[in-house]
Amino acid sequence: MNHSHEVYLFGQILGTHSFLLKDGFLRPDEYSEIGEQYFLPGGETGTAATVLSSLGVSVRMDGTWIGTEVAPMLKSFYAGKTADLSSLTYTDEPGVMDYVVIAGLVRSPMGRFQTLFASGKRWWNIPKEEDIAGCRAAAVDPFFGRESLLAAELCCRYHVPFVTIDSPHDSVLHRQAAVNVVSKECTSQHYAGMPPEAVMEKMQQETDGLTIITRGGEEMLYGRKGEPIRRMKPFPVAVRSTLGAGDTFKAGCVYGLLHGMKDDDLVRFAGACSAVAISRFPLPLNPPKLSEVRNLIASAEEAVR
Repeated sequence: MNHSHEVYLFGQILGTHSFLLKDGFLRPDEYSEIGEQYFLPGGETGTAATVLSSLGVSVRMDGTWIGTEVAPMLKSFYAGKTADLSSLTYTDEPGVMDYVVIAGLVRSPMGRFQTLFASGKRWWNIPKEEDIAGCRAAAVDPFFGRESLLAAELCCRYHVPFVTIDSPHDSVLHRQAAVNVVSKECTSQHYAGMPPEAVMEKMQQETDGLTIITRGGEEMLYGRKGEPIRRMKPFPVAVRSTLGAGDTFKAGCVYGLLHGMKDDDLVRFAGACSAVAISRFPLPLNPPKLSEVRNLIASAEEAVR
């Protein structure tokens, strides 16, 4: 079977309206000036595809149905990039979009996702076996229920290691994933009141894969079953926008899997990808380049020496 892509991505692909404010975050009953605004690809899978393409990886993405307001932008943006859109489904609806207000370290996303999920209707694709068979690494996001589980099952069937995000310790995705990246938001929701070390131990016990707990500007925890918990500080950079930071970290983990990195190197690479991403805006127009990520890692190592 001939494959044109190294990586398969399954999950949310959106049109994101982003607004970078000039003078701090929104305050009730006060005017806010918009410094920059854009309509660009977003979502966990859309952003990861953008970053991986910038790193020189060929990807095929699938997931959210693409509507009439999103499709022209999406097709134009990815033209000439190493991101294959051929598995996507296009509809006559406007399409799934979100709206994000940003001011430095603070952002607030808005959308209609609760309404969409509560509708009981599927608005995403069913993973295709031929897209997964033969690729070398994948990412499967947990938001699409049975279809997310099917994507993971197909990855396991064809021995394709995959990254997932925010999957609790007792989930199928956590048990099957090569890497599970768990955000601060996820631990607050599922493990409220538990110290991160206790959450980490709980996660480690349920999988042979690598678990990474990210905590914004605080040090990350990571490790595997039977191993001591390891820690790594984020790279210090001037933050312009945190939009897409977690999705970029996920993309860095996929890159690490694809290239057979050891755990320490994979976490360091993903952290550097995310650090480069938060230092600029908008991320889709300025995704991390491989040379920038390597230079940041080298600079940090030199500073330690």
